Amino acid sequence: MALGITKLIIFSLLYTSAVLFTANSHTFSRSLLPEEVGLKKEKLSHLHFYFHDIVSGRSPTAVRVAEAQTTNKSATGFGAVVMIDDPLTEGPEMSSKEVGRAQGIYAAASQNDVGLLMVQNYVFTEGKYNGSTLSVLGRNAVFSEVREMPIVGGSRLFRFARGYAQARTHWVDLQTGDAVVEYNVYVFHY
Repeated sequence: MALGITKLIIFSLLYTSAVLFTANSHTFSRSLLPEEVGLKKEKLSHLHFYFHDIVSGRSPTAVRVAEAQTTNKSATGFGAVVMIDDPLTEGPEMSSKEVGRAQGIYAAASQNDVGLLMVQNYVFTEGKYNGSTLSVLGRNAVFSEVREMPIVGGSRLFRFARGYAQARTHWVDLQTGDAVVEYNVYVFHY
């Protein structure tokens, strides 16, 4: 009888331990220290580049992929959706050194003014940021002198990134829609 009780107690302890261990190993979330995932001291970086939005010609970098039935009747282009793979360069000339690409979508999201919803990644291809990205999600009031859009994240050297991008039109051709936009990006990252 004592042997049976002992076996029952041992079985109960092992079963309880297994249940507790399994429950703890499959938790939904837990707190971490930044050092536990290899994060070092946070820093603030400033990036400066030019964004070339080319909608005309034989090799556009921005193409309309969708529109509403009323888009072409709208003074603001409301409803137009444009997919982009725009070059980012060191200087305003297209011939200057390419440092990355702006890839994503912008859409005419305002019925009252030319206001774009910007959903894009800056994909860097040069220097220490090669292979790193920054993600932008925000409003671009195109005809404002300076526009500010939030940086909502990033990858590689820009993990846990947050900050903002300031855009200023450098040049625009109102006939074709082609434009060069100067960007100053301020971003906190590890």
